[in-house]
Amino acid sequence: MERYELRRMSEYVEQTAVENKLWSPGDTVVVAVSGGPDSVALLHVLHHISSTAAPLQLVCAHVHHGFRQESDQEAEMVRTLAESLSIPFEMARVNVPDFMESSGRGAQDAAREKRYAFLFATAEKYKADAIALAHHADDQAETVLMRLLRGSGPSGLAGMKMERVQKNVKLIRPFLRMNKADLIALCHQCGFIYAVDDSNLQTKYHRNAIRLEVLPFLAKYNPQISSSLIQLAEVSGAEDNYMELAAKDAYASLVRETSRGSAVDAPSFLGLHVALQRRLIKLILNYLSSEREISDFSKIESVRLRIAQEIHSSWSLDLGDGICCIREYDKVLFTSQPPVLRKNYIYELHTPEELDLTLTEIGKVLMLEYGNAREMKGYARILDTECYFDADDLKFPLCIRSRQPGDKMKVMGLNGSKKVKDILIHEKIPPSVRADIPMVCDGTGRILWIPGVRRSVHAAVGQHTTRILRMRLLDAGKA
Repeated sequence: MERYELRRMSEYVEQTAVENKLWSPGDTVVVAVSGGPDSVALLHVLHHISSTAAPLQLVCAHVHHGFRQESDQEAEMVRTLAESLSIPFEMARVNVPDFMESSGRGAQDAAREKRYAFLFATAEKYKADAIALAHHADDQAETVLMRLLRGSGPSGLAGMKMERVQKNVKLIRPFLRMNKADLIALCHQCGFIYAVDDSNLQTKYHRNAIRLEVLPFLAKYNPQISSSLIQLAEVSGAEDNYMELAAKDAYASLVRETSRGSAVDAPSFLGLHVALQRRLIKLILNYLSSEREISDFSKIESVRLRIAQEIHSSWSLDLGDGICCIREYDKVLFTSQPPVLRKNYIYELHTPEELDLTLTEIGKVLMLEYGNAREMKGYARILDTECYFDADDLKFPLCIRSRQPGDKMKVMGLNGSKKVKDILIHEKIPPSVRADIPMVCDGTGRILWIPGVRRSVHAAVGQHTTRILRMRLLDAGKA
């Protein structure tokens, strides 16, 4: 009867593993074993599967937290269990109380961080494909309720995932659809020895209070509350996966990767459903954040509303963690790069014989080429990168400098002078680009050309022009 029970449960877990692609034959799996009934059952079940169905290289990993007097006995019990199954044993002693004091974290949070750090280190040591955790359906119900009380969105209500990748290692939960009572029953029927942690009965810990007080209270109104929460996790999980795929499709079609970050056209973004707008923002932020997942609803919603409501303005929004969202006309940029502060610069070309000039501050090169008006073709063209002038009407030295407050230019085609600032705004030049645009002036200080924007009326090529000066502004690497 005992062997049948273990075989039946192992077959169920193996089927779950196949359906969810938790492992492949020959994989190395680190099994987190605390010594409680859940993790003891997990080690036995995976050992049985490895012996009968899918060969696995198992490693038993145990963390000695240093919290309780029984920790030494529990560690020895887990070591003995691993040796009896001929499974390698790894243990870490961590001083959680000291870490709590230095980090300011609570007991459960501090213990969790130390535990996962050890598990990932063990996985790296053995080049493991996965880390197996003994979370079960009761844990899932508690997790969903905790997140519901915290105000989580659909992703949070999906609860724990049966499989997810972190640090290039899969975290797998083969027991996630099984009740704790079944795991305890397996241990009793098969005579598996396990430890009982009395701290699980202390309601000063938030999760314990949810399990021992809140769930029993809610069960008075719905005896199937745990099943309902697990069902909520299943439904939310499936819909969360669907929305994640939709967000990735939107990212692929709408988002452009630039040297500064991830850019999206505001009109295209606003054409998405509100739910997908939020998902896309979340996805972009998480691609930019290498430290941790960003799922703060208020942060995501503040970005979305800013894009939707402040349509005709340029703005910058600091999102923390070194990430900034910048709107410039119809472009929205998400960047983790600090803004580049350009220094003022000024260069001079003293004689017509100087034919090129490197503008180090903006990574550009200004190139000059002289030609006969009858021979030089294309001088009537208007291109962003080049401009043509009557060479005999230019006064040297030419000056190439950064933009200054109050700059004005007599724009070709307009009467009078116009402020350069107004010209850039009228041409919808993004504020972040303006500092990279030089002013090309003649020896009298008159602005001749704003490359890529407009040219002045000065030294225009006309019928009486005999000699032409062609100016080109190119990237330093392409000149």
